[in-house]
Amino acid sequence: MTVQVGRRRVPLTHPDKILFPPADGSSGSGIDKAGLADYLRLVADRMLPHVREHPLALQRFPDGTGGSGFFAKKVPESAPDWVHTVTVDRVTGGSVTMLCADDVATLVYLADLAALALHPWPSRAAAPRRPVRLIFDLDPPGADDFAVVRRAALALHDLLAELELSGYPMTTGSRGVHVVVPLAARQDVDEVRAVAGAIADRLAARYPDELTTQVRKEQRHGRLFVDTLRNAYAQHAIAPYSPRPLPGAPVATPLSWDELADETLTSAQRYRIPDLADRLSTVDDPWAGLGRHARDLDPVRRRLGED
Repeated sequence: MTVQVGRRRVPLTHPDKILFPPADGSSGSGIDKAGLADYLRLVADRMLPHVREHPLALQRFPDGTGGSGFFAKKVPESAPDWVHTVTVDRVTGGSVTMLCADDVATLVYLADLAALALHPWPSRAAAPRRPVRLIFDLDPPGADDFAVVRRAALALHDLLAELELSGYPMTTGSRGVHVVVPLAARQDVDEVRAVAGAIADRLAARYPDELTTQVRKEQRHGRLFVDTLRNAYAQHAIAPYSPRPLPGAPVATPLSWDELADETLTSAQRYRIPDLADRLSTVDDPWAGLGRHARDLDPVRRRLGED
């Protein structure tokens, strides 16, 4: 089978292979490879602005979520010559050539690879040490503590506003919420990481009974970890609208702050592949105009040092 995407014909092998089996207790036959390709085409207009020109790590499951999976950073040797690739330095030395998802045809190619989760770097290929995103990762300390995640994210929103930064929330499709801050790409990755850590420390100090920046789990004592580790060089985070390789095909979903504050939202897996067509047709893009709020972090460092 081939899929016509603009002027490209993209092969899709085994289009009826089930990648997401039906969730326990649900009807239907699950989501096959052709269904994943259809989904990625559906969300392309909203996803591509956040992944285009970013080095991309893939979480691949060739036999679907019922089989084993692996992370892939190196671009496959069989990749079409029209796929954008970039060679970046590894943390451990040497380099690796990675793929960038710049267009709809590449998203369909990723469906053919059974890439069930897409993880872009927070920087673009042209300047891999200059992030354009600062990311806070807020996962619940327990299995069913989404209310704690909500409170942490809303408190972070307030703190970011004090620092004159814009934050954009997203359920990750897994356990928690990411809050993404657009950057003007003027600071090195190590400077960005330091500012992220300082903001996390400030937030945790305001709510010491609920939040912590302790990396070691045994030192958290049931508190939510305000995680900024994804801001280090060569780290990555789940892409907006990417599926997750979990039962029911949940999706990382950008939200408005009002949606996140709504207490009827009780799970980071609220939205799933079958839900997105309706959401996209009825809800305006909560992250529209994100790039216009990109900021230089130098003034933020000064504000953090003023107290």
